[in-house]
Amino acid sequence: MEEKTKKSRNKKPKTSVIDSPAVESKGNEIIVVTSTENTGAQPPESFTGMRKRKAQTKAGGLVAVSTALKHARKYMRVADAKKTMFSLNQKGGIDCPGCAWPDPDDDRSRLGEYCENGIKAIAEEAQRNSIGADFFAQHSISDLQALSDFELGKKGRLAEPMILRSGSDRYAPIPWNEAFQLIGKELNALQSPDEAVFYTSGRTSNEAAFLYQLFVREYGTNNLPDCSNMCHESSGKALNSTLGMGKGSVTLEDFDHADLVIILGQNPGTNHPRMLSALERCKERGGKILAINPLKEAGLTNFVNPQRPMKILRGGTQLADLYLQVKINGDVALLKAIMSMLLFQEKQELGDIFDMEFITSRTEGYEDFAMHLQQFDFRALEEDCGISRGQIRKAARMIKKSKRIIACWAMGLTQHENGVDNIREVVNLLLLKGSIGIQGGGTCPVRGHSNVQGDRTMGIWEAPKAEFLDKLEEVIGIKAPRKHGFSTVDAIQAMYKRQAKVFFALGGNFISATPDTEITAQALRNCNLSVHVSTKLNRSHLVHGKQALILPCLGRTDADEQESGEQFVTTENSMGVVQMSKGILNPCSEALLSEPAIVAGLAKATLGNKSKVDWDQLISNYDHIRDLIEKVIPGFEQYNERVREPGGFYLPNPNRNQEFSTADGKAHFTCTPLPSHRLEPDQYLMMTIRTHDQFNTTIYGLDDRYRGIYNERRVILMNPEDLEAEQLKSGDVLDLISEYDGQQRIARKFIAVAYDIPSKCVATYFPEANVLIPVNHYARESKTPISKSVVIKVKKVEEG
Repeated sequence: MEEKTKKSRNKKPKTSVIDSPAVESKGNEIIVVTSTENTGAQPPESFTGMRKRKAQTKAGGLVAVSTALKHARKYMRVADAKKTMFSLNQKGGIDCPGCAWPDPDDDRSRLGEYCENGIKAIAEEAQRNSIGADFFAQHSISDLQALSDFELGKKGRLAEPMILRSGSDRYAPIPWNEAFQLIGKELNALQSPDEAVFYTSGRTSNEAAFLYQLFVREYGTNNLPDCSNMCHESSGKALNSTLGMGKGSVTLEDFDHADLVIILGQNPGTNHPRMLSALERCKERGGKILAINPLKEAGLTNFVNPQRPMKILRGGTQLADLYLQVKINGDVALLKAIMSMLLFQEKQELGDIFDMEFITSRTEGYEDFAMHLQQFDFRALEEDCGISRGQIRKAARMIKKSKRIIACWAMGLTQHENGVDNIREVVNLLLLKGSIGIQGGGTCPVRGHSNVQGDRTMGIWEAPKAEFLDKLEEVIGIKAPRKHGFSTVDAIQAMYKRQAKVFFALGGNFISATPDTEITAQALRNCNLSVHVSTKLNRSHLVHGKQALILPCLGRTDADEQESGEQFVTTENSMGVVQMSKGILNPCSEALLSEPAIVAGLAKATLGNKSKVDWDQLISNYDHIRDLIEKVIPGFEQYNERVREPGGFYLPNPNRNQEFSTADGKAHFTCTPLPSHRLEPDQYLMMTIRTHDQFNTTIYGLDDRYRGIYNERRVILMNPEDLEAEQLKSGDVLDLISEYDGQQRIARKFIAVAYDIPSKCVATYFPEANVLIPVNHYARESKTPISKSVVIKVKKVEEG
């Protein structure tokens, strides 16, 4: 019997390739969900000519300035570039459409309150070229699918609404009214409103987001997935359960007072470059920085502030005082090891390390948590995190000496099966030190897109609270649906199974942002209609339903004229500041509509006279929208008056006063399990990352300057010893393979690059590697895709 069992285990499963992906498999057959034919859903597999240089150890500097100016000169009109640069992130100016890092409350730099990637974002949005009917008449869908994401984005601003009719291979122009009527007809033909999916990008303004969710709920569904589902949903779940609110607690000024800033799973030099100025100020005021990340990133080691000549001459400011290159998803093990050391010393030194007064009066669960920490074998924790005892001791010493501690994190913590627990473990550490609700201390989930936090505040959520729905009904008179809707991964599977038949996206690039590229593509193709509100061309326009619409909208930089005159919109940054954003450039076409106007047109065509809302009145003057928001959402009292004040206003944040809106009014310790990644000898743990020429799915260029990789995106960063063990070398071309639940996914043709990364860990860029991420594997509770911990194998592609 034993011999038969052994043979059975060693027997290779049968493999079959199917052109239409499947989400389930049966028996001992492995189903390959990556089609053997090019479906157009993935970026082209061709190489662009990689050049490799030494990875940089400093971020910013004059190179950042020259690179930003180069992008502005190349893609924008000179006059437009000058106007936007000096308006960007200024009080009363344009809120950058890039990241959500906050602006200073007081004075802002006259030289420019922007970063290199902020200028790249503006150059992308306000590019001088535009495309419309003539362009699409000359380019078929298959022609456009052959272009890279970089090439697609640089074709120009979308100038008029376009339709892809059933059976056609080219988009053609369509009048706005006809487009709205088509959408309304399709929505009203559905058997249930729950057969429609309404996705939102984090670029959408507060005003557009509020109107959008209002329309969707009056229509009758809570199917409002958004980009937050794929990034900080894990943060929101963890913070709500432990601290009673899903937002961070610190302000920008807190960085000036911090004893210690811990940065986990975040690369600010590329993803949030203006954060480097806050870290610089922290260091100059005597604070320390502890960096925890698998890759050694230039933006965590040294910052050369390009606005300070002496900093340039002196080589910048050292940032990380200690840099721990943790294994991918080894953060919980590392934090438990650090806290175990601190707990041992706390017992030895009789209460000099933990803030027992805070713990006793403000928290719940400390005794259970202390017992939980003592259950772990320290050597096992060392092995799991990949950090030596000596380095762990140094980190513990830094934390021991610090009271005012800020913990910052991003996708490196949230995009794992245990993503929610990762954040809870960070909260545990802050609670031990009493570092929440004090000046210079607290939680700092660093949001990605510029208004992703504001969209959630406005009600863009598939799982709204009853209190919010009650208020909508009381103030507006609609009947709000109560059943929770689809998150992003739920929406993909619903469309795949033909349980959802209309897909509408207010911004974003859904196919490139989501996991499991081929399954997501098939899901979209199963729809009767797909609609995208966009500023420029992207791959999602080319992976479409039986009919498809592209609705071009104003960008953040564009002036917005409505019936009552020039309008402004508002956004909420990572730290809960609501401020105005006012475009100043002439739109590229008179055919563009604002996002609020598009939502209003959609609502009127769909709901008709049944609607309880006067959509035309709301659009005529956005003050009317803000008046409505004020009546529905707490914290927006005197919205129109306060948002016109320079710099805007802060939303209420109980955590800043050590108030916790949990059931018992206390902050909660959590006993979290260790994640388990037991890899076979030929397996690696892969995380997807951005290049320096990238913001989310927008590709500004082909360089990853700080990592020393130029003119190429199809690369896999590998530990040199792992390459040698596999009898591989830098420059070899590899196929990447993931196998989950009897399904095999393949990402073809990636160039191996030897890099400083922990053994058995690899890194690739997204969206190129998204095809490897199974849609049905995600973070517990939050359903955030496991984009940072995908088990893969590599296979060398033989020449010829």
